[in-house]
Amino acid sequence: MSNLRVRKLLPDQPLTIPAALSTAATFTALDSWTGLVRDIYGYETQCFESSDNNEVTGILALTHVRHPIFGNYLATSPFGSFGGFAFSSSDARDAHLEEARKLADELKVDYAVVRFGGENNSPPSAWMQNPIYSTYLIDLPSNPEDLMNTFGHQHRKHTRQSLRKGFKVMFGRLELLDETYEALARSMHELGSPYHSKNYLRKMASLLGEDLEFVVIKDAEGNLVGSAVLVYHEDIATNLHANILHQYRSEYAGECLYWNILEHYIQKGMKVCDMGRSLNDSGNETFKMKWKPRKVPLAYWYYLPKGGAIPELNQKSPKFQLAIWLWKQLPAFVVRAFGPQLIRGIV
Repeated sequence: MSNLRVRKLLPDQPLTIPAALSTAATFTALDSWTGLVRDIYGYETQCFESSDNNEVTGILALTHVRHPIFGNYLATSPFGSFGGFAFSSSDARDAHLEEARKLADELKVDYAVVRFGGENNSPPSAWMQNPIYSTYLIDLPSNPEDLMNTFGHQHRKHTRQSLRKGFKVMFGRLELLDETYEALARSMHELGSPYHSKNYLRKMASLLGEDLEFVVIKDAEGNLVGSAVLVYHEDIATNLHANILHQYRSEYAGECLYWNILEHYIQKGMKVCDMGRSLNDSGNETFKMKWKPRKVPLAYWYYLPKGGAIPELNQKSPKFQLAIWLWKQLPAFVVRAFGPQLIRGIV
């Protein structure tokens, strides 16, 4: 007989995630991650836990975002692809969704969004799905050459060409912070997107410890080419950020960076690489599909207490095209000063 109950955790209560739900919850549900969001941007996360006969059957971690441009809303997995919402049954799922709905009404937010993966069911009443994102999972073999052999002929050729160009890829932690930030800030500016402050990455490294690595790639002359931020959770390695400066893309520097990262994951004994989310049918998706991943559609379920349309906070939205163009034209000192204030509203 079911005895399902949901309780709201106190602000100082740690969220306990059972092993069966850990992969679905991802690192974005961990106290270290919600602590990062709180310490850098001041956003509080409210957590719920469901249990049935003393067994935890679900968790929900909702971050309350308040921003003058991007609105007042609740979201799981702040600054991540998905997670912060995991369940072992549809009853547990729906019980947590009801708590999210009640919290949204109580806080009078514009909307609430829960983000999770591998779910094909339609959302229950009062919730709407926005199926525009997927994530891309590479199952990692024990031998890198076995992975290389799964790629198409052209991709193998370009990847091997990139490895002969003299690029140097370095893995580390705080000793690579400055160069990691510099490459990410510059590449995001080229794309017309704001980026976090260096302190965001520094705090992330402090809170995640051994579960985070920075990666820097340079050319043969020592010039900065790109960088990445890697997060480890269970046996899954996530490419949280991985960017190449525009001038090096034609030299297949992205292939060199990704291949070195994949080899590194295999050496560490990781089982899965999560390449991160991309918009369906985007250029990013085209690049990722060359690596022969499993494409996993992401469920982004919205509750809109005031009605209206699902918000479009992504680079394909027509209303952002002029802003993206203008952002690219701004000098670096302006972008780096105001970027963190903008991106804090797009979790």
